[in-house]
Amino acid sequence: MGPMDNPSNVLVSLLAEAIRDISGLPECRNAARKLYSNLARRVKLLSPLFEELKDSDEELGDEVVGGLQLLIIALNSAKGLLQSVNEGSKIFQALQLETTARRFHQVTEQIEESLCQIPYDQLDISEEVREQTELVHAQFRRAKGRMESPDSQLVIDLAIAQKEKDPNFVILKRLSEKLQLATVNDLKQESLAIHDMVISSGGAPEDSFAMMSFLLKKLNDSVVLENPDTDASKGDKGLFKHRSPVIPDDFRCPISLELMKDPVIVSTGQTYERSCIQKWLDAGHKTCPKTQQTLLHTGLTPNYVLKSLIALWCESNGIALPQKLGNCRNNKSGTGGSDCDRAAINVLLHKLANGNSEEQRAAAGELRLLSKRNADNRVCIADAGAIPLLVELLSSPDSRTQEHAVTALLNLSINEGNKGTIVNAGAIPDIVDVLKSGSMEARENAAATLFSLSVVDENKVAIGAAGAIPALIDLLCQGTPRGKKDAATAIFNLSIYQGNKVRAVRAGIVPPLMRLLKDAGCGMVDEALAILAILASHQEGKSAISQSEPIPVLIEVIRTGSPRNRENAAAVLWSLCAGDGQCLNIARELGAAEVLKELSENGTDRAKRKAGSVLELLQRIEAVVDL
Repeated sequence: MGPMDNPSNVLVSLLAEAIRDISGLPECRNAARKLYSNLARRVKLLSPLFEELKDSDEELGDEVVGGLQLLIIALNSAKGLLQSVNEGSKIFQALQLETTARRFHQVTEQIEESLCQIPYDQLDISEEVREQTELVHAQFRRAKGRMESPDSQLVIDLAIAQKEKDPNFVILKRLSEKLQLATVNDLKQESLAIHDMVISSGGAPEDSFAMMSFLLKKLNDSVVLENPDTDASKGDKGLFKHRSPVIPDDFRCPISLELMKDPVIVSTGQTYERSCIQKWLDAGHKTCPKTQQTLLHTGLTPNYVLKSLIALWCESNGIALPQKLGNCRNNKSGTGGSDCDRAAINVLLHKLANGNSEEQRAAAGELRLLSKRNADNRVCIADAGAIPLLVELLSSPDSRTQEHAVTALLNLSINEGNKGTIVNAGAIPDIVDVLKSGSMEARENAAATLFSLSVVDENKVAIGAAGAIPALIDLLCQGTPRGKKDAATAIFNLSIYQGNKVRAVRAGIVPPLMRLLKDAGCGMVDEALAILAILASHQEGKSAISQSEPIPVLIEVIRTGSPRNRENAAAVLWSLCAGDGQCLNIARELGAAEVLKELSENGTDRAKRKAGSVLELLQRIEAVVDL
């Protein structure tokens, strides 16, 4: 039997390969470089141990194999950590430095604990290699006993730079040196790295992205100030007058192909110029123009980070910043710049307040139609004081009046300024009551109104606390096709708030979602998967999904679904398999590796990442099983 026929030698070869992979990683050039180099250096020093063991014919004992199996898991964790901190935005890595230091300490503990399980005296190695291995183990033991602190000056400088509107030049200069963002070329690469992060995350306007964009702009200003003759200086800007820079594709609106002025994100994660996508939606379209996927909702989220990146790109290329078109209503003459008939609206409001039931019903119906017609009407109706009167009519015993009132509020809520007025009028509990006991049309429009209001984050909490989620789940189960979609849209948006995930899971959301997911003919697969993906990020959601035998249907979606559904299915599968050996084994037995490999090559950016993460877990378990 040759060395490679020995099962324990396969394990030794895997360990040697893992150390070679870590040794071959490029030098780290960001704020984590000290943590990175210390861990990489210690791991490299273990190489002689496994190179010498590879040449041995002696079979390793069970105790040694057990320790080595723990070590390979620890080294794979180390490799993943080293790769993750050496990629992407340097500013992001700096902002995450304290969290990164904790992750390095956890990996160091993991390696040291696995080394403790290896009895060196049972190994067929030379005295010199044993001494070196014990010295390396001692280094890991000391590192485990004290967490390496990040660069304190860097942490202080970052804190000051984030708090101050115009950080001190000395601080910015120190930051640019420590982050190795000292040249215009460095900053351009950093801008692309941040941009890639925004795109791969779906463009979510998180606080960290906004702060990264702010710091990048300040660092760019300081570099240009210190190096007036660089290619970002005025002299070079003069050259751009004679040639037009190529606009990056991601800065162009997919509809107009023009540089975006006011980029917004739709529910599929795609970004468009606000005026272009609004025209598309106003024309009655329910799909994403670029992907042709059905929109889960029609809310538009400002992409502040991309807007900042576009501004930075414009400045670097010496072209004028794009200006968002002003509100046309402000340029009109007449009563408040609106085409609506204020006198007619006042008559309708008088009927709402003082009329009999038939007059109230008719007036609410008129306001419903007027508020649907255009944006000017929505402003006028709200300014005239209609919202509190419509909220009162939500409790009307007349079902038709109730329908008109809730639908008028839905239309009015399209205007961002009206959302707060509706909530302040105490509408949320009354809308939830309509959702629970109104006619089917009223229930559908109540669900849509709750979604519209939930675009404002603090309203998510109030809507969940008012008992909306169980009623939305009822509509999801019993409603018309339109009602089910309205309910799913509202549940999805509410579940972005962590507390509402728990409410949804405890109200029994998972079984109906799994039924919808398995019934391709119902037309609700997109919505069900989107909600499952967001619930799976919470421990209770993950537990509830695991109990519903989800793995087979998730693998089938990954095999045959749309790009977005494959992405969400992979995200759910990753959440279920991370830290759960039973789910991982089920996925392995059902042939998940094959479909995940294909997805890692051909899926969306997020799908590729999720597929790769699950594949890595599967490969680890395969390696252990093969032993």
